[in-house]
Amino acid sequence: MIEIPTLDGEGSFQAYEARPGGEPKAAIIVIQEIFGVNEGIRRKCDHWASLGYLALAPDLFWRLEPGIELDSDVEGEFKQALDLMGRFDQDQGIRDIEATIRAARKSLGDNGKVGCVGYCLGGRLAFMTSSRTDIDASVGYYAVGVDNLLREKHAISRPLLLHIAGDDGFVDKATQGKMHEGLDGHPKVTLHDYPGEDHGFAAEMGKRRSVEAAKRADERTEEFLARHLA
Repeated sequence: MIEIPTLDGEGSFQAYEARPGGEPKAAIIVIQEIFGVNEGIRRKCDHWASLGYLALAPDLFWRLEPGIELDSDVEGEFKQALDLMGRFDQDQGIRDIEATIRAARKSLGDNGKVGCVGYCLGGRLAFMTSSRTDIDASVGYYAVGVDNLLREKHAISRPLLLHIAGDDGFVDKATQGKMHEGLDGHPKVTLHDYPGEDHGFAAEMGKRRSVEAAKRADERTEEFLARHLA
């Protein structure tokens, strides 16, 4: 875990850091689900590091429950995660992600590129990061509430990839339709649908994981970021 200063310089928060064996070719911010920077998120960082990237997962719930790690398969912890999401200030979260981007750029040095990959709440934040920061490329998995963010699409100037679970219990068919209607013609946005898959299909562990869909989505993500962060 490393410390990252807030944008206003009045505090700091922790982020899990995974480094490659040699010089990183770029950096990737891994944006948590509602379950905190748990083992699954750390595994995703470790995987990116194995591919040659500097990977950072900021603890976005640090103002509410610093260091919290929850299990989606435990009913009580799932409810706790939903409560945290309800109390989480997403605008402040984007500022913390921007601080993480700055820390990554400082670590990489001149001309280093930074991308992000987010899941669930993190998928929504990846969309917001794409429209509100200077991130070089963004990927969101089963992002929630994107239909309420479409007013920001004109601010997206760098590549964004969204993976949509076809049978998402948190993103219904009507919402998926609005996402396609609002974004299919956008020159910087790519959408991929996964029919029959539910929310959380790309989780690293637990009951939600769908192996084949996760493999397909992750391959697309790796190719997308390799291309745009080169």
